Amino acid sequence: MPHRFVVEADGGSRGNPGPAGYGAVVLDGETGKPLAEAAEFIGTATNNVAEYRGLIAGLRAAHALDPAAHVLVRMDSKLVVEQMSGRWKIKHPDMRPLAAEAAAVFPAGQVSYAWVPREENKHADRLANEAMDAGGRGEPWGPATVPTATAPTAAGPANPPGTGAGASAAPGPDADLGASAAPDATGATEARPAAPTLGWSPAPDLGPPTTFVLLRHGETALTPQKRFSGSTGSDPELSPVGLRQAEHAAAALAARGTIEAVVTSPLRRCRQTARAVADRLGLDVQVDAGLRETDFGAWEGLTFAEVRERYPADLTTWLDSPQAAPTGGGESFAAVAHRVAAARDALIGRHPGRTVLAVTHVTPIKTLVRLALGAPPESLFRMELSAASLSAVAYFGDGNASLRLLNDTSHLR
Repeated sequence: MPHRFVVEADGGSRGNPGPAGYGAVVLDGETGKPLAEAAEFIGTATNNVAEYRGLIAGLRAAHALDPAAHVLVRMDSKLVVEQMSGRWKIKHPDMRPLAAEAAAVFPAGQVSYAWVPREENKHADRLANEAMDAGGRGEPWGPATVPTATAPTAAGPANPPGTGAGASAAPGPDADLGASAAPDATGATEARPAAPTLGWSPAPDLGPPTTFVLLRHGETALTPQKRFSGSTGSDPELSPVGLRQAEHAAAALAARGTIEAVVTSPLRRCRQTARAVADRLGLDVQVDAGLRETDFGAWEGLTFAEVRERYPADLTTWLDSPQAAPTGGGESFAAVAHRVAAARDALIGRHPGRTVLAVTHVTPIKTLVRLALGAPPESLFRMELSAASLSAVAYFGDGNASLRLLNDTSHLR
């Protein structure tokens, strides 16, 4: 039977870009025993380049031990893990050749990837820092104790990779939901490497993030009745309560003084809310059809109970699958996610590094939050978004998204 190895790899840059190095260790997947180490100072480079170089070195060390081995790569770089797993696109030209080089070490299917917290990647992190320290002294890196560079003699029925003595257990499938992952079908892109301060501040070379302040429109007559109110219904206007909520939101946003552009869904309730804010801020309002609410088809204007009574089978299917559309040709949540992600990317492209107020609806806001968190589609049913509430997501230059606020209604009290 082929051997099972765990490769732990890391890279770092003191300055990003700055003096950089990588480290990698190959572990026996059954016992967790270190089998080989690799580290190198690579001169001036970015964190991402150093992490990819660490991955390549670790894979090559594993390949030297057994070209037929099955390898689990464990890294605290969300970017590398998601890109090498094929879930995120590789947009940066410096990353593409490195990813291709890593993918070519082993045949397809022999390598899998798992994200781990930084504290569970200490061995590789230590090696990377040793390499950078050595480079600072003008010396080559050398291990203090060289592991036995021979593969185990018997693979046998092994424990899951990384669960043996001396190794950290690999996280479950939901362990990395805090980062900005999402399937390419929904338009999500790559994110920054995971770290204890992920999303609190961009790396020096990335510049300021593009921040979306997400304002749900104020109440309409349908809101307190909890009726489906999408993009093809009656297009209700704000109620007196909704108009007051819009003014409160406008006052709060004006006091913050950070909004540089206002964009809105084309539906009346959002345009009214956006106008209240824009007038206070002295800004124009841009209309973006990608921010409109879901088309709820035949369910428009009905309560949940009425839909359950009239279309029980369709409702059950809709609740169970993001691919299912409401009765009568409405939009599935998957289709909405694709549309909203495209609108998001276009807005980021038009307003790089700026703070943009997006006045929109429940589903688009929840979708943007879900994509930022890399959460599954069913998470849409697990968020509360009040009328005229504020949320915020920051988007960094390398694709990472950081959720900064959700369902803030303090300005309404």
